Amino acid sequence: MGFDMMGWARSLGRTALGASLAALMAAGAGTGMGHAQSLAERNEIMFQQMQQLRGVSGSEMNRIRAIFAASPNGWMGQGNPAVTQHPLSPEEAAARLGGSVNQIRESYRNRQYERICGERYMVPLYDPATQSPSDATVCADMFEYPNIPMVYPVVWVRASEAAQLCAAEGKRMGDAHEWEGASAGQLLPPDYPFDRVRGMSGSAAVNTIRSWHNNHYASTSGTYSIGSWRSGVCATGSFKNASCNGGSFTGCGSNTYPAGSFPECRSPLGVYDIDGNAAEHMNLPLSEDQMASRGSTSLGVTEMKGSWFIWDTIRAHEHWSRWRAPFWHGSRVMSEGSHRNYHLGFRCFRDI
Repeated sequence: MGFDMMGWARSLGRTALGASLAALMAAGAGTGMGHAQSLAERNEIMFQQMQQLRGVSGSEMNRIRAIFAASPNGWMGQGNPAVTQHPLSPEEAAARLGGSVNQIRESYRNRQYERICGERYMVPLYDPATQSPSDATVCADMFEYPNIPMVYPVVWVRASEAAQLCAAEGKRMGDAHEWEGASAGQLLPPDYPFDRVRGMSGSAAVNTIRSWHNNHYASTSGTYSIGSWRSGVCATGSFKNASCNGGSFTGCGSNTYPAGSFPECRSPLGVYDIDGNAAEHMNLPLSEDQMASRGSTSLGVTEMKGSWFIWDTIRAHEHWSRWRAPFWHGSRVMSEGSHRNYHLGFRCFRDI
């Protein structure tokens, strides 16, 4: 079984999207993406998937295209095609799950959540101890951007670009406590000890907040989105290229899996791949006026969350659902020089 990409391309060719896109899609048929495509061509396929499968509007897509076009070096996408070796194609991933690509995508839909969140592939965040899904005031993308099952996550994206891409769709970057709640299966109130870091900045403030937070949640150490860690449950069994030394674009393949390839890699609230596949950018506010959840667009400093696609073989750092990281490659989120690499992506959140 497999998704009829040729048929989809032909149907697109009969619409205003034009025959050129149909030809591009046909070139990638049978492999999920095609071996000869450039990064720009693969991004074009992804943009059309976002419109066709997730309902991104034309005006939103224009903004998204402009952000991709302005990205330095043109690296942003699903990995450098010259060195990336995805362990599964979308068709192979879907077949392992017992269906076609289209069937697997449909199986991930949740009509109740669509009514609450207003679109496909988002999940409401709430505290199950006192609330139901309908009480949620924020939703999270079910998968890493572009938030479509059976599509590879976007990497080589700066934190500033991630914030801009979320905003292009009327969404936003999540605050650290929201990502942690999505992973742990319980969204708790904000817990930032702003009074302890008043007058501080940079690593001093981050380390103070991090130390307080990790001590406060020490009892949950070792608890992941899937509970106790089990190898093979999440998208963490890939490999790091032998040529990958120092994280270069030319040497490091983004050897990720199609989103949703591991349906058991699901948090109690229904967020997938929050462990594994790509690591994720997040906003760590150092004051109340830097909280994305309270409307800030200036935002705080960068935090990189989650494990990544080789976590079963290389554990580069400690990690658990409510763990906060050191100030690795730290900067303000909206800095034009914020960090990017071959296994770092993001997901968006939406206020409702």
